[in-house]
Amino acid sequence: MKVIKPSCLAMAVCSTLLSPIYVNAAEQNASDEKSVEKIVVTGSRIKGVDLEGKQPLVVIDADDIRKSGATSVSELMRQISQTRGGEGSFSTSESGATSTSTPAGQAAASLRGLGPSSTLTLINGRRVAASSFASGTQNFVDVNSIPLAAIERIEVLATGASAIYGADAVAGVINYILKKDYQGAELNLSYGNSFESTNEGKMNVNLVLGTDLAGGNLTVFADYYKRDAFSAQDRDFTRTPSLVNSYSYLPKDTPNIYYYSARSGNELGNPDCKSEFVTTEFGEDICAYYRNEDDMLNSDLETASLGFIYSKEIGDLVWDTDFFYSHSDSQAISAPAAINQVDDSEGPWANETSLAVFSDEVRNDLLDQMYIDPYDTIAGRELWGFRYDARFGTPRTVEVQTNALRIVSGLSGDIGEWEWESAVTLSKSESEQKASAGIYNRYKYHALLSGELCSDGSIADYNQSSDNLSCGAGDLLAMYNPFLAGDSANNDLLAMSQEIPTRDGESTVYGWDARVSGDLFEFNDQIIRAAFGIEARKEEITDIPSLNARARAENEYLVDVFGFGSSLSEADRFQWGMFAELNIPLNDIVELQLAGRYDDYDDFGDTFNPKVAITVRPIDELILRASWSTSFRAPSLTQAGVKLRTTTATYDCGANQSVADLYCEGAGDQRSPNVLELGNANLRAEESESISVGFAYSPTDNTTLTVDYWNFQHDGLVDTDMTGALASATNDASLRHCGIVPEGETGISYEEDLCLVSDINGLTIEDDGANLSEILDAWVDFDDPRYAELPLYRDHIIQLENTGEQNVSGVDLSFVHSVVFSQGELSFSVDATHYLEFERNKAGSFELEELIGTWRYPENIAMARVAWSGDAFYTSLTVDYTSEYQDDIEGLKNRQIEEIDELGFLDENGQRDVDSWLTVRANIGYDFENMNINFTINNLLNEEPPVAYGSSRGFDSLNHDALGANYRLSMTYFF
Repeated sequence: MKVIKPSCLAMAVCSTLLSPIYVNAAEQNASDEKSVEKIVVTGSRIKGVDLEGKQPLVVIDADDIRKSGATSVSELMRQISQTRGGEGSFSTSESGATSTSTPAGQAAASLRGLGPSSTLTLINGRRVAASSFASGTQNFVDVNSIPLAAIERIEVLATGASAIYGADAVAGVINYILKKDYQGAELNLSYGNSFESTNEGKMNVNLVLGTDLAGGNLTVFADYYKRDAFSAQDRDFTRTPSLVNSYSYLPKDTPNIYYYSARSGNELGNPDCKSEFVTTEFGEDICAYYRNEDDMLNSDLETASLGFIYSKEIGDLVWDTDFFYSHSDSQAISAPAAINQVDDSEGPWANETSLAVFSDEVRNDLLDQMYIDPYDTIAGRELWGFRYDARFGTPRTVEVQTNALRIVSGLSGDIGEWEWESAVTLSKSESEQKASAGIYNRYKYHALLSGELCSDGSIADYNQSSDNLSCGAGDLLAMYNPFLAGDSANNDLLAMSQEIPTRDGESTVYGWDARVSGDLFEFNDQIIRAAFGIEARKEEITDIPSLNARARAENEYLVDVFGFGSSLSEADRFQWGMFAELNIPLNDIVELQLAGRYDDYDDFGDTFNPKVAITVRPIDELILRASWSTSFRAPSLTQAGVKLRTTTATYDCGANQSVADLYCEGAGDQRSPNVLELGNANLRAEESESISVGFAYSPTDNTTLTVDYWNFQHDGLVDTDMTGALASATNDASLRHCGIVPEGETGISYEEDLCLVSDINGLTIEDDGANLSEILDAWVDFDDPRYAELPLYRDHIIQLENTGEQNVSGVDLSFVHSVVFSQGELSFSVDATHYLEFERNKAGSFELEELIGTWRYPENIAMARVAWSGDAFYTSLTVDYTSEYQDDIEGLKNRQIEEIDELGFLDENGQRDVDSWLTVRANIGYDFENMNINFTINNLLNEEPPVAYGSSRGFDSLNHDALGANYRLSMTYFF
């Protein structure tokens, strides 16, 4: 092996860039100048080349992880600026208990806010299978499946890297490098919790053991982690709604009388309401529901993992195998499902006898205000009753089990001066989801409402001539009364309509790669080094829900159960690629990196992506660096292969005036109707061009400053665009359908009765050339609706497409200075990201809007730290900062905006800012001879998250945290 002697600046840059969270003293002695193993640094496949100063690389080592106070990979990644800000990274706080939600317990890390599918996740430089359950249609790697105990270090390269790694490295690469060649044993025990009286405990036990075995080295690791649930009810500031007018009309347990059945045309509040009435914008007094009643900020999570790494020399070859397996159990809870009619329209029917639960006086008062009308039951009878507004009383709850397995086995060796390696990879993620509460069959429920359900779960047969109901098997059950709360017999009837839909997913990656690296030739007294490689990969994914959770054309797309959609996906692809990389020292000052990669996919085509990087070192203390590259993201297997996904799609009334006028009464809020989402085999790859320019300056061994400008131009984003679909339907009659969208077509579904009216030329909404504004006026005259909008029905069918672009740029700054004393070292560090722009297409428009400083896009993110490290004792104080940004006022309902304005919180432009947030993290530890004790307090000053009215939670859970002051005590014993 050759001796690698990094320059003084390279060593300084390493000590800075490789530890942005915690910077430790690095003792350098003359004895260090001995042969060391050549390593590969993320961003290059060439071993042993000094690339640390050539690219903005962030490395978090095992000691940094230990001192971070984090109990999971997702918690750790939230501490670096490159993964904060925007809507990219997410954790289980964003999960829900519906079939298409991100599975509880899983999390994704995203660089630069570009989304987890644009961030390539590697383990030991090789790919990992994506979660079998996508986040919507965006596949992601569950970083919580990677045990902290196994990680030696994490390398983060936040710049385009497809020229080296292929697809998905649009925003960069996060490479989790596992421990290897470990000798000895260590056992770590940790426990953390908040300082509140509620229990949000986190417990972690992990073991690492390394020993010589059969002529090689075996490193074994095991990890167990348990986290208790954290609810919005556990904190005063989330227990009650931030706005009175953030209510839902659909209460649980005590239904309101639907406005359609009220003589006044206004909702009638339930006289037995369990809470105070809320006065609506129509002057109604109703029972209301607030999401915070059942909002779970973190779910119960329990994970266990086991793995090993084995390395052995066999003659001139080295055999390396790494394996790990993880299992997790988690639970997710969402708000109780809304109760609709069988066809999913609002206002289910209750029999007139339901009012018997009220006293004669109350019942007679209600009857004076109500219509009692005939309605058809599910068995075909005609009964008399009224319509009501409600949701079920039990939150939707699902249990998720996930198993992840990964094995990589390879050989490496030398051919002359060249080093080679080749490996095979198998990575698999399997998840099973089962609803355990709060999911009800729509047909059985409506049969219960009319007393038409049999004890065997079948719907009774109705004989019209004899006016009798009969059951083929079992007995006819009593009529369920939705207004009878707290009655055990009535609740037992409701339980007869409960369903347990399931969902099974599997994601697999099979891979093979081969690489060589070495000296190519000598040029101008400099050695040009190179790396070449080839890779082949097969990916498969299936996401199969049970039949009762699927939308099916033969059933008019009605899912059997309320409020629990599904994503049916099956897809696979084969890909191969080859790359070349050159490291060219032009002279003692200038060094060049050239790379290029060709990839071919069997489903959407091929692509070539180059990279050019240059380093100029005019003096030993200064490195100037720049790079340019292109990257791509292949459409995910879910995006290409989703057959039919039931979900909601948001349209933004403020992004398109014609949409606002036709569907939002001219307001600028956001709506989320039910839609069916289709995959698209004709999707193009997303493409990106990235630029990075910066410098690293280290005037002394103890002081280093780095500044990097970066820019991404990301085109061909894959998404659905409901706003665009509504805008397109304005001029395209083929997209407008009265009633359900016919099978095989796409477009917008309107109430069937809308086709009963026409514009002044007699054209209906389904006709070419129809004037939609005139049809809206005609509809208002015809139906006298509560809202002067074109009436949307349900299950609009929209297709994934390449919707637009986003342009993101910013500046990263890192500064470290340390002072060495005889007793130890005092260090100061700052790590910050300043966003210069984040432009993205407005929904339904080619116009770009600037997101920096708007909702969830802070302009500045920073960390400052002071630390002391002695022979055994160490301590640090870290300040994390997120700058202010605009609240999402435009996305609120008019009644909410009016309330905020009355409170005096809006400026002259009708806007308000979510305040900046600053938290303090304190760490203290001591290294004994065979033991370490570490204590961390996060959010030392117990800062509540800033109020954010744009979130129903009252705070922004992506950029802030409601946990408050919390601690973690860790003890590690070394055997």
